[in-house]
Amino acid sequence: MGADELLLRVAGGDQRAFEDLYTLVSGPVFGLVKRVVRDPAQSEEVAQEVLLELWRSAGRFDPGRGSALAWVLTLAHRRAVDRVRSARAAVDREQREALRAQAPAYDQVAEEVEAGLEREWVRRCLNRLTALQRQSVTLAYYDGYTYREVAERLSLPLGTVKTRMRDGLTRLRDCLGGAA
Repeated sequence: MGADELLLRVAGGDQRAFEDLYTLVSGPVFGLVKRVVRDPAQSEEVAQEVLLELWRSAGRFDPGRGSALAWVLTLAHRRAVDRVRSARAAVDREQREALRAQAPAYDQVAEEVEAGLEREWVRRCLNRLTALQRQSVTLAYYDGYTYREVAERLSLPLGTVKTRMRDGLTRLRDCLGGAA
């Protein structure tokens, strides 16, 4: 009995036909898979997957589109290529992770250095303000007080604090503009 007839009987659930088909196609399937995958152990796994798929999907075989052996070998080739692609993707992922783990945190170092430089620049610019402007800006921006609370803490009218803040922030902006 030929592979076409066996495969049609397998599609009907005939276990004996599957045993005969297995004997007939297992060698060519393993050979094809081994040529694609190259690793004997993985080739055995893929060949077993193909033969299991053959049992499950025998009903999809259409004798009008080609021979049973060609259909089975097409299944085997596709499954083998999928395994190679999957293995390659896994290796690529592992290599990317290894590189990521080895790479020093340049971004973190650069950010820390930049933040330090910015803090130093802000300190220098704050020191260029008048003592009254610096005091108002520090209370508002570093201590978190509102303009009204700054006015109360300094026992000054709110308008005076707003003027100091506006003038101080203008001078800071001009000074920090040179930092960019």
